[in-house]
Amino acid sequence: MTTDGRLGKHDPRDSRDPENGAQTSPWAAVPEAFRSAGRPLPPPWEELFGPLRQGVVDELMVVGQCGQSIDARIATPAGHSHYINGEAGLAHLHRLRALVDAVVVGVGTAIQDDPLLTVRRVEGPSPARVVVDPNGRLPPTARVLAADGIRRLVITALDTSGQLPNGVERIPIRLHDGQLAPAAIILALATRGFRRILVEGGADTVSRFVAARCLDRLHVVVAPIILGAGRPSLTLPPIERVDEAVQAPMRVHVLGGDVLLDCDLSAQRVPVGRAKMST
Repeated sequence: MTTDGRLGKHDPRDSRDPENGAQTSPWAAVPEAFRSAGRPLPPPWEELFGPLRQGVVDELMVVGQCGQSIDARIATPAGHSHYINGEAGLAHLHRLRALVDAVVVGVGTAIQDDPLLTVRRVEGPSPARVVVDPNGRLPPTARVLAADGIRRLVITALDTSGQLPNGVERIPIRLHDGQLAPAAIILALATRGFRRILVEGGADTVSRFVAARCLDRLHVVVAPIILGAGRPSLTLPPIERVDEAVQAPMRVHVLGGDVLLDCDLSAQRVPVGRAKMST
């Protein structure tokens, strides 16, 4: 559903707007235009990514992302998840990466999936790669730590030891109730120049950021499949009444065979302090 209440019909891969036949802008120029202030992005990109250009709480924009089935599963009971989303949904994830300064994953995802976290399916720059690793579990051979000219950071607890490859930055922060608090993670990244941050996974990490009210927006890409069982996309503390639920005004966009739910969480987002602008 778009801002005027209509279900969006465009596929971002298409070079024409199917509603009026007007020529639309290809993607290649969007990452640079996105970072330039002063004018909206060309269609159809402003509707999809314009809300991510500027935060309303502070200088930061923190976006969570998850890809799931219709019944909100991210993997089968056996853990198989490649790939729940279709090509357009995966391209959307890579577009998000191309627009942010840093992409964050938890150590469980970094170990189990061994992701690259680079931009490959679309044109654009790859973001800095950040792994949240409280206890120093990440092996130095993880692909997320590979030296490729992109900034790499690992966030750990204060007393965590362990060797990281040359060039990888360690960010030690204080534990809170035995965990690294999402607000502390954001602040640590903000003070190092990261203004737009994508929290990509896994489910536990994204859930913790939602529960801590540390996301401005949540992009949920729903695939047209029903798994019936398996790991849920979000696990949050229980509530007793519906009126206690987090309110998330939502836009809906069609991405090929997938559907993107762009959820606005900015009304709940806690401020984390003034951030240094990234270059």
